[in-house]
Amino acid sequence: MKPVVIFRHAKIEGSGYLGKFLTEKGIIWKSIKVDENEPLPPSAKAFSGIVFMGGPMSVNDPLPWIPHLLELIREAVSLDIPVLGHCLGGQLISKALGGVVGSNPVKEIGWGEVSVTKSSVAKQWFGDLDKFNSFHWHGETFTLPENATHLIASQYCENQAYAIGKHLALQCHIEMTEELVNAWCENGEKEIAESSASPGVLQVAEIQHDLENRIAQLNSIAHGVYERWIQGLKP
Repeated sequence: MKPVVIFRHAKIEGSGYLGKFLTEKGIIWKSIKVDENEPLPPSAKAFSGIVFMGGPMSVNDPLPWIPHLLELIREAVSLDIPVLGHCLGGQLISKALGGVVGSNPVKEIGWGEVSVTKSSVAKQWFGDLDKFNSFHWHGETFTLPENATHLIASQYCENQAYAIGKHLALQCHIEMTEELVNAWCENGEKEIAESSASPGVLQVAEIQHDLENRIAQLNSIAHGVYERWIQGLKP
């Protein structure tokens, strides 16, 4: 099977639990560090699946690599190569497929409950879950492209995830590990302090509270979602 490719857009926003999951499944994967100006692949055809992680930038920023990634997403979808996006990655998928990305009314940082839509498609991705505690770090949000099925919502952001067939776009971060959470808290301490008036923003101590158990629960949920996603990998 061809490898899965994971695009990293910021040094502290790597593959997280997804990388561990793929390795344990014996699925070959490679990371392309966009933040270090590593060459972008000319085509999606070399991969069995394509993943986009998060990042502090906006998909609406005039960055030279964004148009190429948008075209890569469109090509992958046309070739039935599954695409998976986390936060910025989900926003890239939306923009590529005709959705709109803009400011969310409320910034979300830290842990927050999400509710799972009652539909057969949502059940395919999240099983019998009605709600779960996910991780968030975003100030923007996406609209759903044509033919997308809404999957989850939070109190402060309606569009937390959607699916189009085998393709999945997430606004929240299900890929988190303890290491990622701690690194983000250290790197984003100033942003957290400046955003403290937002009802969707937790302080560092709250984010890190009971972290081992929270991560274990989130990893369990991510495991099921990623299991569903790899079923669509192209041979």
